[in-house]
Amino acid sequence: MAAFAITVFLGALLIFQVQPILGRYILPWFGGGPGVWTTCLLFFQLLLLGGYAYAHWLATMLRPAKQRIVHISLLGLSLMALPIAPEPEVWKQAIEGDPTWHILALLTVSAGLPYLTLSATAPLVQRWFHDLYPARTAYRLYAVSNAGSLLALVSYPSIVEPLMRLDQQSLTWSLLYGAFALCCAYCAWQIRKAPPASPPLEASVPHTTGLKLAWLALSAIGSALLVATTNQMSQEIAVVPFLWILPLTIYLLTFILCFESESWYGRKAFSFLLAVAIPAAAIAMAAGGILPIALQIAIYCGALFIACMVCHGELYNLRPNASEATSFYLWVAAGGALGGIFVAVIAPRLFADYWEYAISLACCSIAAIAVWAVAGWRPDTTRPGAFLAPPPALLFSLVILAYAVTSSHDPRTTTTMRNFYGVLRVSEEGQGRDRIRILTHGRTEHGTQYLDPQRSLEPTTYFGSASGIELAFDLHPRRATAEPLYVAIVGLGAGTMAAYGRDGDTFRFYELNPQVIDVARDDFTYLDDSRADIELVAGDARVRLEEEIQNGEATRFDILAIDAFTSGAIPLHLLTAEAADVYGKRLKDDGILAFHITNRFLDLTPVVNGIANRLGLEAIRISTPGSEPGANAAVWMLLTKNEAFLNQPRVQQAVDVDSDPSTLAWTDDYAGLWQALD
Repeated sequence: MAAFAITVFLGALLIFQVQPILGRYILPWFGGGPGVWTTCLLFFQLLLLGGYAYAHWLATMLRPAKQRIVHISLLGLSLMALPIAPEPEVWKQAIEGDPTWHILALLTVSAGLPYLTLSATAPLVQRWFHDLYPARTAYRLYAVSNAGSLLALVSYPSIVEPLMRLDQQSLTWSLLYGAFALCCAYCAWQIRKAPPASPPLEASVPHTTGLKLAWLALSAIGSALLVATTNQMSQEIAVVPFLWILPLTIYLLTFILCFESESWYGRKAFSFLLAVAIPAAAIAMAAGGILPIALQIAIYCGALFIACMVCHGELYNLRPNASEATSFYLWVAAGGALGGIFVAVIAPRLFADYWEYAISLACCSIAAIAVWAVAGWRPDTTRPGAFLAPPPALLFSLVILAYAVTSSHDPRTTTTMRNFYGVLRVSEEGQGRDRIRILTHGRTEHGTQYLDPQRSLEPTTYFGSASGIELAFDLHPRRATAEPLYVAIVGLGAGTMAAYGRDGDTFRFYELNPQVIDVARDDFTYLDDSRADIELVAGDARVRLEEEIQNGEATRFDILAIDAFTSGAIPLHLLTAEAADVYGKRLKDDGILAFHITNRFLDLTPVVNGIANRLGLEAIRISTPGSEPGANAAVWMLLTKNEAFLNQPRVQQAVDVDSDPSTLAWTDDYAGLWQALD
């Protein structure tokens, strides 16, 4: 078995190493939001389905001799795609709108053929092993495959990412792929020794339509839970490899446990665990930022593990014999692709909020009850506590889930909309002169405005009186000489900072989400009422700034403010050394680089200190408690070498004297989220 096991293991290792590598490459190109990784997951699931379909066709439609020729030829052809590294000159573009199809095309060209070949490995090599050794079970090779996948995922954030640059990761992966191609070609060559086909030795489950639909549904639910859980955690914390890989690791672990031994999945035990996990996940979803970050991760990951154990445990119970494995894996892969399509493509266009996570949990519960009912597992209603038996307990958990979802709706909300970049809500509260309109992205306020016309230009939320950004605008030395300011702002929100504009000023807003631009124009009046000239630039700010540099634009800014959020998460590609270099090229020598770093979970002070060191600027940290009406607690860091600004009494009085002086140097290759935990 050694040659086959090595091939399967290496193939799985490469499959799940290439996913974070490519994700890290393109994350800074498309805004750094959760939708980028969700789209990557969809691509990998679609290619997995394509690989399984190819393996099934090869194993069932061609004789062994032709199988060898076709697959060895495909392996040779796939080597032409190496090394796997997307070309920024071709693919790095500031997309205005939904970049889903652009990302899918990028991934297809960059790694489509190697990934398709790798995806076919597990079912195809298992089929070849069964043909060579019909008396031995091939399902353990499936566990070997998942073990390789698990090792790849665990090693990436802990070893590969911290120790290797992206170009080194790509080159190493490509060299290992060449070794894999040789191993796989050797296995393909060995099938010439296969004996004539004989009747299967293992008992087979009849391939009814209902059975195939069960395979499809159980695998689709598990896949949807994987993508929805990843999305749920990423939008609340940050879009980083650890929070991609942890759910994917748990998902694969359940496959390993369920397909390695029947003893890992106990129907009765996991039914009760599922009845507890669903309400816990519902509460975490409704509570959101109130819960500590570690508790949120524990609840979401625990629920994912239990739900996937149920789905994959029942999937294993319904498996066919090994001679029909390619058909079984094809249905499983089809379900995985459907689950990914539901979360990544259908849900953002169908739902106005993140309903897919709750729907996936509910479908898991319903599917479990249906499978158990078909299996004849029913509670004994004559015994005390019968309502705690699995089906009634799960039904009760669904009631709690429905209540948590419906109770999370805010009656103040007037408008809800969603696209690739997340969920936006417009709401109103207060009375008379204090009535305000609020823009919320996920769970984070992106701006408010007083509806009273006499107060409509008062800066609010994180930009109010005495905030760091207010000091930058009001005390910039050019104000003392009545010279106009040229300001760039990354992140539009409601357009609140436009309130600081004066006659002759130019305020240029860079905004990734086109829906935010529409809301700022239609529901808020900061942009229209500002005395400054307003410029709106659609697309990722960093990409746009880089394009402007390449196109020879010489404009440099007096103030460059970074105020970009993805719900509660900071897009990390705006805090790296490479991003700092872009800011440095666009900032005037006496300019102020301002970072809004208010965050529920992360202390980004050391990261911004690292940027200041790189650019040779002095960094000051200014915190405001948000005690005044209309103002939120806010933390700003101002980076400058403008001594006239730094020496002003109001600035010196506002500086946090106990600010953390340590530094962190993040790059596009590596940003250690846990280094910044507050």
